[in-house]
Amino acid sequence: MKLTPALSAAIGGLALVSACSTLPEPAANSLVVSKSCDSEPNCFTSVQAAIDAAEQMSVKEWATIRVSAGDFYEKVTIARPKLRLSGAGQGETRIYFDAVARDSRKYHRNNWGTPGSATLTINADEVTVRDLTVSNTYDYLSNDALGSDNPDRNRDPQAVALLLDIESDRVHMNGVALEGYQDTLFANGDRFYFENGFISGNVDFIFGNGFILIENSTIESRIRATDYPEGEIQSFIMAPSTQLDQPIGLVIANSKLTREEGLADRSVTLGRPWHPTTTFDDGRYADPDAVGSAIFIDNWMDAHIHEDRWSTMNGTARDGSKTDIFRPEDSRFHESGSTGPGARTTETEISWTLDLSLAEIRALMFEGWDLDG
Repeated sequence: MKLTPALSAAIGGLALVSACSTLPEPAANSLVVSKSCDSEPNCFTSVQAAIDAAEQMSVKEWATIRVSAGDFYEKVTIARPKLRLSGAGQGETRIYFDAVARDSRKYHRNNWGTPGSATLTINADEVTVRDLTVSNTYDYLSNDALGSDNPDRNRDPQAVALLLDIESDRVHMNGVALEGYQDTLFANGDRFYFENGFISGNVDFIFGNGFILIENSTIESRIRATDYPEGEIQSFIMAPSTQLDQPIGLVIANSKLTREEGLADRSVTLGRPWHPTTTFDDGRYADPDAVGSAIFIDNWMDAHIHEDRWSTMNGTARDGSKTDIFRPEDSRFHESGSTGPGARTTETEISWTLDLSLAEIRALMFEGWDLDG
């Protein structure tokens, strides 16, 4: 989040049929995506084609794209502001792709594989997405099952479902499912509000330096391919890289932290501090100012959440080795109001104190933002 004086002052189913021929003629700035368009006006057989057409329309008014029921195998990028993308429901409309970081440098402007792997990239201001599923279907588990010494093992298995890119702000998702394994949701932009939805993954599956607020949703931790004994940590929900000059990073509130069937008790922590390797004038090493903010408020937690709550994370030292260790005690981590079998029972050693209420966090999130558009 880019903190402005105005932001500082703020503190203190749509059911669609599958053929366009049965839909009414679209209004101005309104388009339809369907498997069968039958030569109807403003109807497209791919989501990206409809978005490309919307980019030719005036950005003074909102453009609306309604996606019918069906599975759409494509990588999608939204770069147009004031865009609404609506599906027929989480279980009806799915956008999916199977890119993975190792093979996805070609998709990113700076040849970075992790963001390049995203199924859906949003890189615009004022975007609303409703009632659909976004999946990265890379076969993570098959790769995860290979031994660490296996030459066929993919060492870069990150596979993003949603990338909130650097120009994204005021992105709202309602009734959306995000499905993946490692790195499902990459928050690399400004403000993102996610409600009444579902997010699944295992390793660092909600991560980045953006300001996100997730409410009234289900956060499902998924299994790994190898069996882990109860009490051994195998995965982490969050990996924030929030800059020090940004007051709030990744927030989950009033939600449920659940687990996929087969995931052991006490096997997942709430998060770990990610200090991305960054190029500076004096070298390339872990960013010391990326002091992550991960906040959990009033959530129900199943028994997969470990009693230690948080994990350490290795970063790049000045000599290029992964020997710098970043501790949760030195991060901006917070948990309060947890209930359920995985709720906190002992005090943690986090010294940082959250000095904002959830209402004040919302005020920061929604400053200058009309969710109704």
